[in-house]
Amino acid sequence: MSSPEKPQALAVGSITLLIQNGEIVTDGKRFRADVLVDGETIAQIGEHLSVPEGATVIDASGKFVFPGFIDPHVHIHLPFMGTFAKDTHATGSQAALIGGTTTFIEMLAPAGSEDLMDGWRTWTGMAEGNSACDYSFHIGVTRWDERTEATLRELVGQGMKSFKVFLAYKGAFGIDDHALYQVCRLAAELGVVVTAHCENADLVAELQQKLLAEGKTGPEWHEPSRPESVEAEGTAHFATFVEMTGARGYVVHLSNARALQAALDARARGVKLDVEVVIPHLTLDRTYAERPGVEGAKYVMSPTLREKGNQPKLWAALERGDIATVATDHCPFDVDQKRMGDGNFTKIPNGIPAIEDRVNVLYTQGVSRGNLSLERFVDAASTRAAQIFGLYPRKGSVQVGADADLVIYDPTYRGTISAQTSHMNNDYSGFEGWEIDGRPEVVTVRGQIAVQGGDFVGDPARGQLLRR
Repeated sequence: MSSPEKPQALAVGSITLLIQNGEIVTDGKRFRADVLVDGETIAQIGEHLSVPEGATVIDASGKFVFPGFIDPHVHIHLPFMGTFAKDTHATGSQAALIGGTTTFIEMLAPAGSEDLMDGWRTWTGMAEGNSACDYSFHIGVTRWDERTEATLRELVGQGMKSFKVFLAYKGAFGIDDHALYQVCRLAAELGVVVTAHCENADLVAELQQKLLAEGKTGPEWHEPSRPESVEAEGTAHFATFVEMTGARGYVVHLSNARALQAALDARARGVKLDVEVVIPHLTLDRTYAERPGVEGAKYVMSPTLREKGNQPKLWAALERGDIATVATDHCPFDVDQKRMGDGNFTKIPNGIPAIEDRVNVLYTQGVSRGNLSLERFVDAASTRAAQIFGLYPRKGSVQVGADADLVIYDPTYRGTISAQTSHMNNDYSGFEGWEIDGRPEVVTVRGQIAVQGGDFVGDPARGQLLRR
């Protein structure tokens, strides 16, 4: 990205920070005040605060002060479709911070043939000491057997209070209705949120085989193999199980108006159901995945990129608050990995890298060039995720006592997204050449400066596992 002249370096290890003259946007409010950080938390908020001895002072004039952003749907370590996602917890967390995300919740998703507790040890072992930002996990339930319930109870006891189920990927992550019922039943008992990828694994599998048999093998056939109707049916199906068990559900990466209506219909009858959209579905459409060869494969994800006509309806629902959160479904596979699906679109590793770009693209397309209010922007990209997943008010809010995860955002910055300047461990960008109308100028993680002027300057092992 292009950038202005670098500001004077700040004392990144300082334990006392005073942020002056910024406009704070948090919890549905906007106001001008100073923020005093003492140690890892916010100590004081007010006008014209005195400067403590030895404090590092940051002038935020002309800038916004946001709570650190939270991405509730990422994949860092992911064995998938015969390969592995490219980011490590080091590269993924540092890229997240440069983009303003100070906390992410990773999908811990061992294959159905693998032991869940072994998966827990693998994922936590890879993250510990390697993440620059704070993190937590959704516990993926990819099978139900005599050990599953006891394992889930143990993990909930360790503070992992959200599950993930897949109504997709038959033979890998997908579960049947018996398992879905058991997961929702247990979640209702334990007060745990069930997050769900809503499609129909059997129907997708049938459509894939039909298309391949007809010689339709390119990436442009990925969307017809899992059309909008399949996602809408899956959303309604999941909502029914949530309703019958009294659980709280959360639909991940909802992509189209028909699925949205299924979720809203369920909510209208009292089902406890929140909806997430991801930044690719708000901004990219199916024509990207219809490009020939690997250029189309770069944009293969599930649910798929949809007809552009869905986007105004998703944006409107986001503006109203009917869509609660904006995440990424960050899942970086490089060009060589995407070529694994040459001649068979079902073999293309699914996913688009986005953890660094979510906040800037959402601000640019939603706030700067659209109708999304600053308050709803912060709510959707930070506060609501904290509230839904048991992190609020420690995270997702600028208030006294909260963790000092802060983003000083410069709305006057102008730049361009490019894989050449990205910090994600990948060789292409889904948003190559896109302009951005702002960026994080300073980012703190629990009081320590992690990003300044678009560069990571923090402690690469600062991140902690968040028990919720």
